[in-house]
Amino acid sequence: MTAELIISDSLLSDVGLVIFDKDGTLIDVHTYWANMVRLRVESLNRQLDLTGQHFVGLMESMGADARNMRVKPTGPVGIEPREVVLQAGADYLAANGYGHQTSALLQAFAEADTLSETRLHDFIKPIAGLSALLDSLRACQCRIAVATTDRTDRAILTLRHLEISGLIDLVAGADSVHAAKPAPDIVRLICDRLHVPVNHTVIVGDSVADVRTGMNAGCLASVGVTSGLTDARALRQVTPLVVPSIANIHVACPLSASD
Repeated sequence: MTAELIISDSLLSDVGLVIFDKDGTLIDVHTYWANMVRLRVESLNRQLDLTGQHFVGLMESMGADARNMRVKPTGPVGIEPREVVLQAGADYLAANGYGHQTSALLQAFAEADTLSETRLHDFIKPIAGLSALLDSLRACQCRIAVATTDRTDRAILTLRHLEISGLIDLVAGADSVHAAKPAPDIVRLICDRLHVPVNHTVIVGDSVADVRTGMNAGCLASVGVTSGLTDARALRQVTPLVVPSIANIHVACPLSASD
C-alpha cells in the first residue's frame, strides 16, 4: 500500500517509502553530537594531556561549539561521515604541535562509543511527533527507513533506545555505501533492498545534503525540516517543501478501490 503525505499546502500521493535522516530530523542534533564530541575529546585528553585551549579548539575543529554545547551549522560533526570528523581533529592536532594522532583519535572515538552507551538517556532526545508520524505511516503500510551519515550500528542503537526500531524497515549508515550524501547511493541501496521504486520514495532531512540526496536519486520529493542545523531560507533554495519539523508532516491512507 501507499500513503499520502500532506506537507503544508502540498499533497504527495502514492508514497510507498519514506526515508528519514537521523540527526536533526528524528533526534536533537545538538544534544547528541555536542556530547559525543566532548566524550571523544575527554578520551583524547587522557592520552595527550591537552591544554585547556586545545581541548576547546579540538572540539571546535570537529564542529562543536564547546561553550554552548551546540553543533555548528557547518559541521563537520552531524553533517559529514565519521571519517571526515576524525580527519578534522587530526588536522587540528597536527597544526598545533601534537603530531600525527590518527591512532589516538581512533581509540578516542571507540572509547566514546562505549561510554555513550551508558548515557543514552542524556544524549538522545526525540523530535516531538516522532512516534505519531511513524505510527501513521505504518497504519498505511508505508515502508520506513533511516539514512544517516552516522554509522549503521550507532543509528540502530539510537532507534532501539527510542523504542521505535520495530517500526523501521531498514537502517543505512554512511558505512553502507561508497559515497555519502548528497550522492544518491544510500537512497538507491534502501530502495533496492525494500523493493520500492525511487519515484515512490520521499526523503526527509534537516540539511541541504539530505534534500540533494533525494533529488540526485530521483525521489518523488525531498522534504526539508528546520529542526536541525539548516534554516528555512537555505532549504527553500533547493526544495519548496520545508516545514519546521516532522510534527508538521501529516499522513493519510488513500481509500482502495474496494472501499
